[in-house]
Amino acid sequence: METVAVFLVTGVAAGVLAGLFGVGGGLIIVPALAVILPKLGTAPEVVMQSAIGTSLAVIGLTGISSTRSHHARNGVIWPIFWRLAPGIVIGSLVGAAIAHQVSSDALKKCVGIGALLISIQMLIDATPKASRSTPGAPALALVGSVIGALSALIGIGGGSLTVPYLTACNVDMRRAVGTSAACGMPIAWAGAAGFAYNGLGVPGLAAWSLGYIDLAAFAGIAVTSVLAAPFGTKLAHGISPKLLKRAFAIFLAGVSLRMLLS
Repeated sequence: METVAVFLVTGVAAGVLAGLFGVGGGLIIVPALAVILPKLGTAPEVVMQSAIGTSLAVIGLTGISSTRSHHARNGVIWPIFWRLAPGIVIGSLVGAAIAHQVSSDALKKCVGIGALLISIQMLIDATPKASRSTPGAPALALVGSVIGALSALIGIGGGSLTVPYLTACNVDMRRAVGTSAACGMPIAWAGAAGFAYNGLGVPGLAAWSLGYIDLAAFAGIAVTSVLAAPFGTKLAHGISPKLLKRAFAIFLAGVSLRMLLS
């Protein structure tokens, strides 16, 4: 019962973050699952692969809910999305393949470093100045491949990379968040598919697993994350999230340091 409660609370936090910041919630889901999954029977050798694969599967659903909410407020720039999407899919599949080849401990360090860098970015509000226009389709596809690979490797929806890039291209912050939320869908779908495929037949996974995706954890977290995402979107369009963003950055820094030092 305690595990179910942790799944539900994690889902709420992930859903709100997905709508509020366009970050997909993986920054909450992956560290939480890294602690919970060993208690459910996942071997230490594959715990991070399972945490990341499950996180991406959850983000795949959360992204739909979050994107619909942003789209209803005219917050998604679909032409940019379609130019980023092909590269995102390819990059996400590559990221999943790399994660399959490295050790769980190495992945934990990657997630910890990635989370620490993102927390610093959020804490100091390091958003690039709007100094360029949006490039053409080939350049956006290349950018998408980098975002997809890095995001799939640490189990996030890519908002921490996509939002700063779009704002640097003179995209309004709220529409950058909305477009980033939409980009989280192909990142998550392709990444989750890659983790599911690469994890087939791997020993040490929990009984209810599809490759590296823990289906019990996925179901528990997805239920509340999908319901909570529209609330985060409402906050993003109704208030300035600056204080909340900095509070989350401090929390995230603590989580990342714990992962790096454990």
